[in-house]
Amino acid sequence: MPFTLRPYRRFSVQCAVTNNAGPFLTLPPACIFGFWFLITLLVLNRGPVYAEWVEIEKEYQSPGLQTVYIDSATIRREENLVAMVILIDWTWMQGNGRGAHRFRSTKTHKQFDCAEKRLRLLAFTEFSRPMGTGRPAGGYVDIDTWLPVEPESLNQALWEVACGKP
Repeated sequence: MPFTLRPYRRFSVQCAVTNNAGPFLTLPPACIFGFWFLITLLVLNRGPVYAEWVEIEKEYQSPGLQTVYIDSATIRREENLVAMVILIDWTWMQGNGRGAHRFRSTKTHKQFDCAEKRLRLLAFTEFSRPMGTGRPAGGYVDIDTWLPVEPESLNQALWEVACGKP
């Protein structure tokens, strides 16, 4: 017997107040339940909004130390140059224990030269909490310095994603 779809039936509840409602407002229970359900959803959905982070392959990760993500919506290509935003989520707090700034995640903006197989750091921000949340702290970046992409490194994996090469 073939599978058939049945039409979806909608049940409507009208939540209207009439002129003859009297001194007390009387609404159907479905309206009251719907209102409180909506309020509950709004209160429970106050968390942070994350970008569409995609984890890179495990072979390039440092197990137990970090997880590396790419935001594919930030990939920008101009001929042989490709820029993208990378998030490193550290397993435990990083930074100098005596220093004022310690961090749990790092967001970097890198640019890759696909033809020359090199990269440069355009910007970075360290965050006090995981997944790029919490107190941010930026740092100095020398955007004129290009670095070679070293084989079998994290930057090799990022270069492969950026340049579409295995």
